[in-house]
Amino acid sequence: MVSSDSMRGFNDLIILSLLDTEDSYGYKLSNQIKKISKGNYVMKETTLYSAFNRLEKKNWIASYKRDETFGKPRTYYRMTSLGREIYHTKKKEWQETQLIINTFLENPKGE
Repeated sequence: MVSSDSMRGFNDLIILSLLDTEDSYGYKLSNQIKKISKGNYVMKETTLYSAFNRLEKKNWIASYKRDETFGKPRTYYRMTSLGREIYHTKKKEWQETQLIINTFLENPKGE
C-alpha cells in the first residue's frame, strides 16, 4: 500500500481525472480510487472532502445536490471549464515529472 504522504501532492489530479469523465459524489469517488489502485491507495474521507473544498474554492470543481430515491439529496461534484484546463496542464506536468524521476532511478550517475 502506498502511503498517504507519498500521494498527497497527487490527490487533486486523481480527483480531477475521475471527474473528467463524469460527475460523481464522494463515496463513489472513494470506492473508485480504491478499486482503480487495486487497494494500493485509499483516500481517507477527510482528505477527500478537504480536497473537494479546496478545489471548489479554486473554481476547479462545482457541487450540486441531486435527489436520491432514498434518504437526503446527495452532493455531486463536476469539473468546471477552468478545472478541465488545470487538469490537462497537471496531467502533462505529471508525465514530465515521471520522465525526470525515471531518469534518476534508471541512471543515478547520469552516465
